[in-house]
Amino acid sequence: MALIAGPTASGKSALALALAEKHRGTVINADSMQVYADLRILTARPTPAEEKRVPHRLFGHVDGADAYSAARWAIEARAAIAEAQEEGRLPILVGGTGMYLRTLIEGIAPVPEIDPEVRREVRGMPVAEAHAALAALDPDAATRLGPADTSRVARALEVVRSTGRPIGEWQARREGGIGDAIRLVPLILLPNRDWLGERIDRRFGMMIAHARAEAEALLARTDLPADAPVLRAIGVPEMGALLRGEIDSHAAVTAGATATRQYAKRQYTWFRRQPPEAWERTTEIETNKLVDLFERKLLQ
Repeated sequence: MALIAGPTASGKSALALALAEKHRGTVINADSMQVYADLRILTARPTPAEEKRVPHRLFGHVDGADAYSAARWAIEARAAIAEAQEEGRLPILVGGTGMYLRTLIEGIAPVPEIDPEVRREVRGMPVAEAHAALAALDPDAATRLGPADTSRVARALEVVRSTGRPIGEWQARREGGIGDAIRLVPLILLPNRDWLGERIDRRFGMMIAHARAEAEALLARTDLPADAPVLRAIGVPEMGALLRGEIDSHAAVTAGATATRQYAKRQYTWFRRQPPEAWERTTEIETNKLVDLFERKLLQ
């Protein structure tokens, strides 16, 4: 199985498509926002024309109102990989969501269902209060997590409150990973940061120019929970402010590009440090040269 990972706008999708066309591949999404049917342009999902060129799986298959998780994605990804293999196709996993990739390859912690009352209480706490409570119950997790890391602090606190055991103990018992059952050929794209930043700026400017109808349709929905992840996708808050007349197009592009750059910086750091050292990293940006590099890896 091929795996193409790296920060947003690093050229992953172009490489996956080129590789799939040369090696009878199926492109399988590993991006947490590209799963949503509501957002194609703002998440830089493959175009309909690109999706017709080779099979694509797990793109735009989730409604924005649905709850979605790394665990559900991993189950669906395993099925998509098996389908490709049964059809004699090369599974090509492509995306920038490290948590998704880690869950699929290493497995998931078997945390029991969280008590709904505990979840409501924890999710309603200010992050500073939640971090202080976590420090009292699970100091190791509190040390690992930043005081402003709202979602992960809340998750660690609800786990220890609901189960009576620190989240680290559950994570040490990961189950269901496929890392030992497949031959994985990974490549992480880490292009020059200046090049990446300029590419992000250009791409977001084009997105804003074409995403008005998409954003209007999403924001007009009345069935979306206020905390729906799809509403936090980069570009959605900026488009919302633009549509409400709070900012102009230039400010929307600037804000969205800045948010994307910040996100890419976090991804860049994660992919540089977290995956195994044996996973090859490259600064190459030309798709044809990347295909050649991948082909050499496939033949090893």
